[in-house]
Amino acid sequence: MREKTKALRTLIYLVPFGLAVASLWFGTVRIPLLDVFKTLLSPLVPSWKAALPAGYVDIVFGIRLPRIILALAAGSALSISGASLQALFKNPLVNEYILGLSSGAGFGAALSLVFLPHFPPQLLAFAFAIVAVLLVLSIASRSESPAVSLLLTGVIISAFFTALLSLVELFASPYSLQALFYWLMGNLSLAGWAQILPSLPVILAGSLILFRMRWRLNVLSMSDDEARSLGIHVRREKFLVVVLAALVTSAAVSTAGIIGWIGLIVPHLVRMMFGAENRRVLPLSAALGASFLLAADDATRSLASFEVPVGIFTSLIGIPLFILLLRRSSKVWL
Repeated sequence: MREKTKALRTLIYLVPFGLAVASLWFGTVRIPLLDVFKTLLSPLVPSWKAALPAGYVDIVFGIRLPRIILALAAGSALSISGASLQALFKNPLVNEYILGLSSGAGFGAALSLVFLPHFPPQLLAFAFAIVAVLLVLSIASRSESPAVSLLLTGVIISAFFTALLSLVELFASPYSLQALFYWLMGNLSLAGWAQILPSLPVILAGSLILFRMRWRLNVLSMSDDEARSLGIHVRREKFLVVVLAALVTSAAVSTAGIIGWIGLIVPHLVRMMFGAENRRVLPLSAALGASFLLAADDATRSLASFEVPVGIFTSLIGIPLFILLLRRSSKVWL
């Protein structure tokens, strides 16, 4: 059993790389796999570049590669954020959307896109993501039942920022409104190097720090008194985890739009399969989340003559999948 579990973990880590190569082949223009490898190596072998059909280099490097990288980065960011928050609050229903992170980041990014086009959307997305989660935590902490209050307050704050987002849409120009509406549904089709390069370092840095903190998340999953007895500064560590989760979520949302259910389903699935040890949960969630979003994006641009926004697709797949996971889960979480 242990060998099978280890083999499954290894497979989950390898799947994103295989999907990334296969995704370079998917699309309206089918590029043979051999030509895909030649195109990727063409900067090192100029003779291959000259022999390739016209347009292959532009399609691979200008369109498909940035889209694949964004799908991998956004999927892993949302999954890491969800896994960290679930461990921190000891609640399997907590994710970046429930805590208002996604709606706050979405409002901040939309505000920048519509009214402040020269202002980086990542900064406003991060600022309002932090504002949203601080509002949720400050209100929920005053309740006699913080766990229930956390969920209810998160729903209220998310609704509040959704209303503010609707207000931004009301004052947007017709052109901005069309672009904003498509972006809010979760959209990777407009991904380019100019769009993803500002977000990638933020996602990588925040995710790496969360990886380094995963043993502390095990301690923070205990009671506050037990965590303090082990030498953990509870309030500081919790605040740091929330800030990092907001950082990676806002970076993903500001570039890819609001993509739901990944941060809820993927960590839940990983815990069902491999247990609640966060030293395994976080990296496995990152790999599985990256694969899930990339596979969903491949499906949206390959299964029909038109492209369905990936946020709609993940919701259509994620909702029944989560219901199935809930029905099959018989163990007490954590």
